[in-house]
Amino acid sequence: MKFCKKTFKVLMAALVLTLGITGGAGTALAAGEPVTEAQTKIISASLLQTGGTVFPIGNDNAAYAKYFTGQSFLFPIASDTVNVSNVTFEPSCINNWHTHSGSCQVLVGVSGRGYYQIWGQEPVEMRAGESVTIPEGTKHWHGAAGNSWFQHLSIMGKGAGTTWLEPVDQNVYRQLK
Repeated sequence: MKFCKKTFKVLMAALVLTLGITGGAGTALAAGEPVTEAQTKIISASLLQTGGTVFPIGNDNAAYAKYFTGQSFLFPIASDTVNVSNVTFEPSCINNWHTHSGSCQVLVGVSGRGYYQIWGQEPVEMRAGESVTIPEGTKHWHGAAGNSWFQHLSIMGKGAGTTWLEPVDQNVYRQLK
């Protein structure tokens, strides 16, 4: 059964498990350079102004940097039956248009302010506590607002793939700030 067709109860159990995981803000588990203590303090201070951060920031998302307009950080939280990662975007950092195969993608706002957009629809603002389900195969992008750090959880089924596409039109994005 595909990830997005699982019952609400199973998804909630995965989220409860995810939310129960703790770690230090400087924990380095992903590929890329570890976030320094000084960087962690700066990022955390910025996020505290918009509600704080619950999950570790992780490492520089260097492996996917070519698909982002600025710096992002990745902290993998779980990967047993679902892949759950905390993604932190610096202000004005968004990713390219992309699609996912093998799973939908659930985005859960954790801290700050950001946006997501599904192809052919208007951009939608995201804040902490808000979530959206992007259907499998749907072209979309997401990331931070121009003046705010942004964190979201990315939740997808194990084995899901990503096809990266063209950058978002920066003239359109700048109108959102």
